[in-house]
Amino acid sequence: MKNEPLSSTIERALSLLEIFLQNPDGLNPQEILEKTNISRSTLFTLLKELKDIGYLDQTEARGRYVAGPRLLSWSGSNSPSYQLLINVFQQEIHNASFSETVALAVPGPQGIFLLDQKEGGQVIRAVYAIGEPLPDSSAAQQVLNPPYKEIVIQCGYYLNINDDFFELAIPICADGVKPVAGLMLNVPKYRWNSELLLEKWLQDMRAMAARISYRLGALQYTPYHQDQQSSLQPTTVMDETQITQFLLGPWTARLACIHPDGHPHVIPVWQEWDGKKFSILALQNSQWPDYIRKNSQVSLTIDEPWAPYRRVVMRGTAKELENVDIEKQTELLTRLSKRFLGQNTPQRFLHQVEAIFTINPETLRGWTGLAAEKI
Repeated sequence: MKNEPLSSTIERALSLLEIFLQNPDGLNPQEILEKTNISRSTLFTLLKELKDIGYLDQTEARGRYVAGPRLLSWSGSNSPSYQLLINVFQQEIHNASFSETVALAVPGPQGIFLLDQKEGGQVIRAVYAIGEPLPDSSAAQQVLNPPYKEIVIQCGYYLNINDDFFELAIPICADGVKPVAGLMLNVPKYRWNSELLLEKWLQDMRAMAARISYRLGALQYTPYHQDQQSSLQPTTVMDETQITQFLLGPWTARLACIHPDGHPHVIPVWQEWDGKKFSILALQNSQWPDYIRKNSQVSLTIDEPWAPYRRVVMRGTAKELENVDIEKQTELLTRLSKRFLGQNTPQRFLHQVEAIFTINPETLRGWTGLAAEKI
């Protein structure tokens, strides 16, 4: 491929992408070869490169290739394919430890149905029938079918209580806001009560739904909340321990800096808090690093759009680390990838980091809860 004209390489890559747009359920390598005139060696080189940069994905090590998040976004599609959803669900659940059944529900032509599941390890466990429509009483109906109940918008989940089981549903949002699938936990009722179940599983399920959403291309995870309700004010101050615990979750931060023309510039970023400072990564072609180099005064906001409405706000000074060796850069990227994506660093990220910035807080405050009036 290295000796081929650039135009020829680009044409072949685009023809491959067109094939995957026409086949949303994916193709195996043999099927791809039959649809192209590309040699086997060139094809696998292209597939690897397109996979590395996020235009293609793969169900497993030698499985079918499907459209990746960047291709879905590029094509204008708001809904990932069923195969891509199964892929990211299986990758996430493989790294998780759940003793109860966790499942993936999606909207279909005949209603909400089960796309995949990982059965719990208990002898007596609740399970679904994959491919079968879910009843109207299912928790998935509440998180996936608009108009959404106010309690679902406020809490970000729905708990269905049946005579025999509890069913918890959390939205998965490829754009960070609109649900395209539901992550479900199904447990026999005799083993739990609702308070204990939510205390044990809600945060882990939310974190998993957020990581799946990030894998699908979401920049942040704020289900049902296109705009934050900034008129609602925080009421209870979080202490240092509560702030640190909250910042350990897979919640993106909104970095605010100053554009050279004087206007604010806000962008979501991954953050790591070590108790003294924040660390954030700048990827290649990002604009905000240049803004910070000219004006180092920044702020970060990390919040959740559901009860108990925890939020942390920081103002401080950003500093670019100099002469960062590749090992330290990779270590930070690996930690962030595991926290936000639930996996080791995707190959396509390894060579895209432009810089590392640390932010030393001048003020760092956290609150829990919202009130209808200013305080």
